[in-house]
Amino acid sequence: MRKMFSSLLFLLPALLAPLVAFSQTELLQSGPMLGYADMREVALWAQTTVPADVQFMYWDSASPGQKYSTAKIHTSEDQACVATLKADKVEPGRVYFYELYINGSLVARPYTLRFQTLKLWQYREEPPPFRVALGSCTYINEEQYDRPGRGYGGENEIFTSISNKQPDVMLWLGDNTYLREPDWNTRTGVLKRYTHTRSLSQMQPLLAATHNYAIWDDHDYGPNDADRSFWNKQTTLEAFKLFWPNHSYGIDGKSGITTRFEWADVEFFLLDNRWFRSPNTRKTGDRAMLGKEQLQWLIDALAYSRATFKIVAVGGQMLNPAKVYENYSTYPEEREELLRLIKAENIPGVVFVDGDRHITELSKMDREGTYPLYDLTVSPLTSGPGRNAAEEGNTMLVPGTVVEKRNFGVLEFSGTRRDRIMKITIYDSSGLEQWSKTISAKDVQ
Repeated sequence: MRKMFSSLLFLLPALLAPLVAFSQTELLQSGPMLGYADMREVALWAQTTVPADVQFMYWDSASPGQKYSTAKIHTSEDQACVATLKADKVEPGRVYFYELYINGSLVARPYTLRFQTLKLWQYREEPPPFRVALGSCTYINEEQYDRPGRGYGGENEIFTSISNKQPDVMLWLGDNTYLREPDWNTRTGVLKRYTHTRSLSQMQPLLAATHNYAIWDDHDYGPNDADRSFWNKQTTLEAFKLFWPNHSYGIDGKSGITTRFEWADVEFFLLDNRWFRSPNTRKTGDRAMLGKEQLQWLIDALAYSRATFKIVAVGGQMLNPAKVYENYSTYPEEREELLRLIKAENIPGVVFVDGDRHITELSKMDREGTYPLYDLTVSPLTSGPGRNAAEEGNTMLVPGTVVEKRNFGVLEFSGTRRDRIMKITIYDSSGLEQWSKTISAKDVQ
């Protein structure tokens, strides 16, 4: 009997281990997720179901024997039980694997947990190739709070299709969640909606191995077509900061989500088309979507940049000349000023990417005496698709690029610095190619 008892004691840790692992998994609400990446630092994110200690362990894929740890954060209900931690014992141009620990116990995931740091290629070699997935308009159904009738969201498997393309970056182009009537007037409602969307099971592998950057549009900022007058925008800004670990938020000490990041030889300028936006129906006063200060910052930053491609990401369409819905043509004076300054400053390599429209299309603006501007609209991911885009009167529409079903895009950058190309490919929710087009850096100089 004593021998049997001793054997049971010996086996007890092994028997309890699966139970402990299961209990810790129950404490994970969403994530882990990768935020920004740089040469010396990477942001790692997770959300727990209740207040708990969160920490990450990570190691260089080439040196698995040496593990590093982040600081430890105790999540709180007041902050939606969210933790953003920094992996700061990293070297440039490396691939790392990582693990998530909650309350000191490993939380195993059935998919790869991997991040990377930016490569130090400058003055040494050609810029590395990389891929950026992008899309907008993520509506996740929750029947009791949705409008009656057929669910507006669908085809959530699109996130699996994006993950299968193994992009280095996922650029979320706004409407990344849809605040509903019970949500946008209270902090509780806003955080619940962000949590509900982020917890989608099909999204988790993409979040865990792809570096995520985001802007917003009206539905994750506030009500439909919300503008600078939205009274609760400080709350939605707080939620955005909690759930999207970008490098920074706002410019020159001003609020908002404006920021930028770089990847290899490409620079991304992430704009805020809501915080400074005058009401669509305003008859007097200024008519602004970006606002004077943000517009000035953008031109300064574009003029300073030496990037081969300068990708300007905005929540709404920028070049479509037809004044439809909330596109930039409904703010003609500011739009003209932006285009005038890009040309006057002789800024090369500018390409616009945006969402909002529930359609995908490529617009091309030919300009006298300089290179053409392109505007890639990619929408929707899971929201309801739009219709009849070809009938809107977009005279800059590139033939064959309209997609009126759920879809996403991939920008693939490759080639030498002197002969760099950007290949655009649009895929449907199952990952089937819809169209592709290659733009050379020489085409936008």
